[in-house]
Amino acid sequence: MTRKKVKLAFISNDSSRKATFKKRKKGLMKKVSELSTLCGIEACAIVYSPYEAQPDVWPNGPDGAQRVLAHFKRMPEMEQSKKMVNQEMFLRQRGTRAADHLKKLRKENREKEMTRLMYECLAGRGVHGLATSDLNDVVWLLDRSLEEIYGRIEALRKDKQPTQQQQQPWFSEWTPHVEGTNTNTNTSSTNTALNNMWSNVFFP
Repeated sequence: MTRKKVKLAFISNDSSRKATFKKRKKGLMKKVSELSTLCGIEACAIVYSPYEAQPDVWPNGPDGAQRVLAHFKRMPEMEQSKKMVNQEMFLRQRGTRAADHLKKLRKENREKEMTRLMYECLAGRGVHGLATSDLNDVVWLLDRSLEEIYGRIEALRKDKQPTQQQQQPWFSEWTPHVEGTNTNTNTSSTNTALNNMWSNVFFP
């Protein structure tokens, strides 16, 4: 059973906020200790709170945290602030990443939807009733598919040509169209030749 995701918001109840602070602080210190042990790095954590007069420090030895802080202060100022973020910057970066991820998912879903629509059109479905945006996206997908087909054909032509016995019937049917196509011709003649190939092979 998965744990319920906690909503990140200020806890208004004092006792609940204090209990959460103690629990999370303990977990934070444990994670810092594990990170230092597993990765062999120097690390420290200093946590101030309104509930205690002195801050909690890890490692709690006399020189552990001071050694890490001294090493940090010896670094150039630009290096010190290179990956330093406050809460506002962290949340802003997190929001930007989430927005980019959402944009990527929407783009992928749109492409899948238009790919399905493109196959339906190739199978005989009419384009009547489709929105202009859908038609433009389908045309873009068709153009990209045709470019990929041409690239594959050119790659096959550069390879060793198969013998007549090795050729499949569908490949033989395509050959006259491929051989008669000049890759340096304009886009209009290229699309016409490819449309003829689609019609002859997939829709006899």
